[in-house]
Amino acid sequence: MSWTYVLIAGIFEIGWAIGLKYSNGFKELVPTIATIISFILSFYFLMMATKDLPIGTAYAVWTGIGSVGVVILGIVLFGESKDVLRLACIGLVVAGILGLKLTGGDA
Repeated sequence: MSWTYVLIAGIFEIGWAIGLKYSNGFKELVPTIATIISFILSFYFLMMATKDLPIGTAYAVWTGIGSVGVVILGIVLFGESKDVLRLACIGLVVAGILGLKLTGGDA
């Protein structure tokens, strides 16, 4: 269940990071509220995951999921760069996430 919590936390991590863009410096009410809720839920599920997973593994995977998701959504939603080197670097982050999972991050 801990890995599921990390995944959920990572999804909410993506939500609050993208929400920052839409909140326009916390000037837009609905995106601001969604950002704050996503932030709280992200930390809650990360906390739940760290009950059974090493903190270093859980944190690295959480931030990795968030980073990859925000880059992908940045490309899709905001027309950010699709440079091959940038995408290759994101591939390295994905490889790191998979490596941490496959090497037995369980406590």
